[in-house]
Order: sequence, then structure tokens, then C-alpha cells
Amino acid sequence: MKDRNPWAWVPTLYFAEGLPYIAVTVLAIEIYMQLGLSDAEITFYTSWLYLPWVIKPFWSPFLDLYKTKRWWITTMQLLLGSAFAGVAFTIQADWWLQGSICFFWMLAFSSATHDVAADGFYMMGLDQHEQAFFVGIRSTFYRLSMIVGKGVLIMLAGVLQVMFRYQIKFSWSLIFYGLTGLFIAFYLYHNFILPHPKEDVDHQEKPEVKVVVHDFLMTFATFFKKKQIFTAIAFMLLFRLPEALLTPISQLFLQAQSSKGGLGLSPQEFGLVNGTVGVIGLLAGGIIGGMLVSRDGLKKWIWPMTFAITIPNVAYVYLAYAMPESLIAINLCVFLENFGYGFGFSAYMLFMIYFSQGEHKTSHYALCTGFMALSMLIPGLFAGALAQYVGYRMFFIIVMLSCMMPFFVASFLKIDSEFGRKED
Repeated sequence: MKDRNPWAWVPTLYFAEGLPYIAVTVLAIEIYMQLGLSDAEITFYTSWLYLPWVIKPFWSPFLDLYKTKRWWITTMQLLLGSAFAGVAFTIQADWWLQGSICFFWMLAFSSATHDVAADGFYMMGLDQHEQAFFVGIRSTFYRLSMIVGKGVLIMLAGVLQVMFRYQIKFSWSLIFYGLTGLFIAFYLYHNFILPHPKEDVDHQEKPEVKVVVHDFLMTFATFFKKKQIFTAIAFMLLFRLPEALLTPISQLFLQAQSSKGGLGLSPQEFGLVNGTVGVIGLLAGGIIGGMLVSRDGLKKWIWPMTFAITIPNVAYVYLAYAMPESLIAINLCVFLENFGYGFGFSAYMLFMIYFSQGEHKTSHYALCTGFMALSMLIPGLFAGALAQYVGYRMFFIIVMLSCMMPFFVASFLKIDSEFGRKED
């Protein structure tokens, strides 16, 4: 078959990769909040949805045994469409909580599998020059899906709720039926447009499962034999602790009624503040962080980035105590916090790349991403209960106290001064 232009499939593939993740980690919180669950219930239920991204390194090797990466991509997109339809259908049933959680789990597992297949296909479908050229394109469209998911869809849900006299379940059902149609379209489009790389074949002579398991266990063992392994694991689990506590609660705080200590933003206002202005701040911080590290190396910027990922969280302390009514002031605070997080998160991502260097670097990096997801799962399990017990004001002070942890774990890192710096 004639080679496909990467512009025809790379943007749509990574846009399709981002939307389910946002649906699981952001829209699920939004739905359960609007349907009246407590903060403790919301964060406990939704934090478990990170689990598929924690454990995906354990099943990713088996995707090479059966079918092709292309087959896995299109099949997962069809399954994602089915899961979106399941949420849309069950959200209006009497057993909406059990049903929707079931299909959100289906979304999460399908999305994590789609991530593995898409990233593998990207390396097969493009040569090295094209991979380097399109890495920025794929990131841009993945982040665009964040704006659509965290901003546009939440604002649209708010508009539909006004149109249909605040029928919350019906409004979200329409949103998820729309996502169903979108992913059926992705399935049909990618089934036609994705290229057929020579390397992406369904091998007739498959290695035995026990061989694959043995190879994986050996890779797993070499990961835990790396230098500064315990320091690295502590860094991956604790460097984002303040943000892991803040992320689910900030969404609830911004929309909670003033009688409960929140700012009382409408879905439309929240979609603008968090899903648009906040995401722009996140992207700007990440881009600037990457540029500075490429110029001077990670070691030089590790401390400024540690400050950036922690100190701007004080914006939520200000919001909780000042309770500003000005949308401009709220947007500015959310922008600054997201900008700092995006800037500081550059250090986190680059350290995972640095730590994964050497033999089995792809598998080791996958294990690092598992720890990254675990760093969000564990704090989220109790963040809602803590915020509910102490109130938003005291919770954000506790978040600031937890900012000591990133400084503590960063102080033990040993990083090559040349890593990340562009060669002359």
C-alpha cells in the first residue's frame, strides 16, 4: 500500500489518545460532583481509575504476541467508543454509580492499552527523522485534546444543562454519546488511513508466553538493580505529592458553593478557567522548561523547577481565604499555578528519561510511567476525605506543608551535568 502522509494520521491518533484519559481523570470527577457525591467518595472512586496506567507495563509486552499494533489501535478505539456509550447509557439509570464506574474502568483499561499501541506504532510508522519532526506535533494534538476535554466539553455540558432545565444526567449522556460517535469515526478513519509498516506484522511463529514472561522479569530485575533506584522511586512517587493532592480537590473547590467554602464557578466558567486558561499555562510552562533544560542541562534547572512545582500552589491558599469574585483574579491564580506545574513537571519527565538510559530503556521508561501514575493514585485515595474533614482552607495549607517533600527527594538526586544539554 502507498505510504500515508504522517500529517494524515499522527494528529488524529494523538488527539484520540488524549480524550479518554481526560474523560477518566477529569470528566468523571465533574459528573460525580454534579450528581451529589461527597468529596471523599469522588476522589476515592476516581483515583482507582489511575490503576490501568500503573500496571500497563505488565501487559504491554503481550501486545507484541498477538495481532499488530495497527489492529490494537483500531480495536481499542472501537472499544473506547463502546465504553463511552456505556457511560452515556448507564448515567441515566437508577444504578448510575455502579454502571458508570464499570464503564469508566473499561475506558481506563482500553485507553492505557491504546497508549501502548499508539506509541509503538509511532516508532514503526515513521523513520527517525520523521519521529523527531512529529514529536512536537503529536504533543500539540495531545494537549489540544486536554483543552477540548477539560474546557470545551465541560462548558458544553453546562450549556446543555441550561437548555434542558438542569437535567444533569441527560446533558452528560448527550456529551458521552457524542464521544461515542467521535470514536466510531476515529475507528473508521484510522482503519483506512493508518499505514502498514513492514515491522508491524502478526508473527506466525510466536514466542512462548513463558519466554516473554521470563524476559519481562529479567527486565524488571535489571530496573531494580539500577544505581540510585530507591532515590529514583522516592522521587517519582513524592516529587508531585503537592500536585497529586491538589489536582482533584482544586476541581471540586472551584465549583463548590460558597456555603461549603468553594468559589461557586458554573461549569461554563470552570471550563474557561481550568480547561482553557489553566491548560495554556501548563503548556507554556512545559515549553519554556524544555527550552531551558535543552540549553543548560537538567542539573542546573532541577532546583528552580522544584520551586516552580511547589510554591505557586499558594495561589489556592489565597483563593480559599480571599474568595475573590473577579473571574480575572481566579484565572490569574489558576494560570500561575498551572504554569509553575508545567515548568516543574519538565524536570520530572526528563529525570525519568535520564534514569531509563541504558539497556532496556524503553521497558524501563514504561516502568517509570507506572510509578508516575501511582504517584497520582495513592494521594488521591485520601485527598477528598482529608479536604472534607479539615475544610478547603486548611487542606490547601496542608498542601503547602507537603511541598517540603519534593525538596527533600530532589536533594538526593545525582544527575550528570551534561544531561539534557544540546550538544555543540
